[in-house]
Parts: sequence; C-alpha cells; structure tokens
Amino acid sequence: MARVYNFSAGPAVLPEEVLREAASEMLDYGGSGMSVMEISHRSGLFDTIIGEAEADLRDLMDIPSNYKVLFLQGGAYQQFAAIPMNLMKNRVADYIVTGQWAKKAWKEAAKYGRANCIASSEDKTFSYIPDCSDLPVSPDADYVYICENNTIYGTKFKTLPDTKGKDLVADVSSCFLSEPVDVSRYGVIYGGVQKNIGPAGVVIVIIREDLIREDVLPQTPTMLTYKTQSDAGSLFNTPPVYGIYICGKVFKWLKAQGGLAAMKSRNEEKAALLYDFLDESAMFHGTVVKRDRSLMNVPFVTGNKELDSLFVKKAEAAGLVNLKGHRSVGGMRASIYNAMPRAGVEALTAFMREFEEAHRA
Repeated sequence: MARVYNFSAGPAVLPEEVLREAASEMLDYGGSGMSVMEISHRSGLFDTIIGEAEADLRDLMDIPSNYKVLFLQGGAYQQFAAIPMNLMKNRVADYIVTGQWAKKAWKEAAKYGRANCIASSEDKTFSYIPDCSDLPVSPDADYVYICENNTIYGTKFKTLPDTKGKDLVADVSSCFLSEPVDVSRYGVIYGGVQKNIGPAGVVIVIIREDLIREDVLPQTPTMLTYKTQSDAGSLFNTPPVYGIYICGKVFKWLKAQGGLAAMKSRNEEKAALLYDFLDESAMFHGTVVKRDRSLMNVPFVTGNKELDSLFVKKAEAAGLVNLKGHRSVGGMRASIYNAMPRAGVEALTAFMREFEEAHRA
C-alpha cells in the first residue's frame, strides 16, 4: 500500500528518509549484528547514539552551555508534576492557560503549591492568545508557565510573555524544532517528541543548570528529580533507547534540510497554503484569531457536523488521514509538522476545493 498523507497530531508523520534509514538498520546497527532495540543502554554503541543526538540538538537550537539536555520518559504529562516538584521552592507558580494541556498542567501544579491562573483564553474556547505584555505576575512566583503551541486549538505564542524577571517554563511539544528559538529566554523548555521529532515514549527537557537543585519538594520521586537524571546523563534507568535513536536521526535530517531557519520558512509556506484557502473558502472556516494561528496545527470546520464527518470519511478514502478534530472541539484539524511535505498540504487543499464544489448548498 502506498504511504498516505498523515495529518495526525501525534504520534505523527516522520521524515520518510529517516524511516527508510532506520529500516535498513533494523537487524544490524553499525555492524553489531543487533538492532538498536536490542543493544544495552550502557554500551559504547548507545553512548555514541545519545551523545550525537544531544550534540546535534544543541547545534540545531544553539543551546547555551549552562543548560542541560535530558532525554526522559513519561511524556509531557509527567512533566506537569515534575516541574512544580523541582521548581516550586516558594510553593507559588503562575500559569497562562491557553488550552487543555496548559489547563491540565495548572491543575496538576495546584497539588504542590499555589498555582495562579494569571491569564486565560478559555472565555472564547481558547481561540486566541491573551495579551501577556503586563501580567499580574506574583512577586513570589517560582516560575511562569505556558504551553507555547496549542495542539488542540491551533494557537501559538508569537511573542513570549513578559514574566517580569521570573523564569519562563514552556511546553513546546507541538512546535519543537519548527523554528529558531532563543533558549536563553527560558528557564525550562520541554516537549514530548511524538508530534514533531520522533516516536512516542521520549520527552526532552532543556533546563538551566541553576534550576537543577537538591532542595526539591519533599517526597519527590527519585525518577522525577532533575538532579538525578542530570547526574546520570539521562541514564539513571533504562532510557527509551530506540526512541532516542530515531530522534537523533531526525536531528541529522533537520540539519541536512538547512536547520531551523529553513524549517520555519518551509512551515510558513505550507501553513499559508492552507490558511489562504480557508480565508477564501465559502464552506470551510478556520477557528483561530488570525494573529495567533499556529504553523503546526490548523483546526477548521464547515459549521455542519454531518458535513464535517462526511469530509473526514471522504478524505481518508483519498489518502488524507487523521483529519478528525480533537474530541473536545470537533470539526477537523490538520497537523502539518516539519515532516509533512508541501505536496501533502497541496493535496489537502485540492481535495477541500473539490469537496466544496461537490457539496455546495
């Protein structure tokens, strides 16, 4: 069967070149006579894999030397607890709630201290990013938290909030490596890799060294203590070996494409194709305020639930899969991550145009 265009929000499309290279090494990695899935995480082979992966990620993001890179497990969801456990020294943190994942992180943090919601866009179904230029940041807040790109609702912080000197913590799961980023503006920047980098099972945490402390909240699990993981070089326990291996290949693929500046340009071009069509269409409509639109996740509707369902069904038959919107919002959503080729977006917009012609009222 021919490969489809996969618009899933995650686990999501991976570069075909990476998949083919991994397939060629499946039974014998580096002349070892073993698959990467079979090698020891304490071996020299894996030491090279994780070492190169970190070096390439540091190169791609220009990560300063005073930041640690951790390859962890548990997904972004586990970080909702790990962050307050490790950083809530004053037991106070401020959260900007712009979607379900930020909301879940905020509620999780409330288990460990005073978690303040200092801005929210829930009043309009998270369809915009609130003004964050003059926030009521708590004087004793340990950090300010955002989810930088909202996978479900399709919004993106185009300007980082003014945290008034407090450390910024950002979940970047669905925009990871989609554009250049100034890591020095964050205390912690983290994300699950299953949306824009690799297979499910790995979360990458990039954390400034001074935030890696021994004085974490009492009863913080050993596994969730950043110092434990940092001291062990992400090898405190058996890491997700194969997932890290694939991430490393994606990092090399990104470098070969020209790096993050090149990816941003490509992503802007792909997104413009889809958003321009939505803005001109009489049937399909975007659901996000224009200035806050994500380059990665594009939700849209027809305004008719039955027509939405028919579109998703017909699109799948045409090889355009996983376009059904998140269960909390309905409609459709096209996730057009780094690995989605321009041809995939062109095929989607062409199909939408044909569908509109065939189902005009």
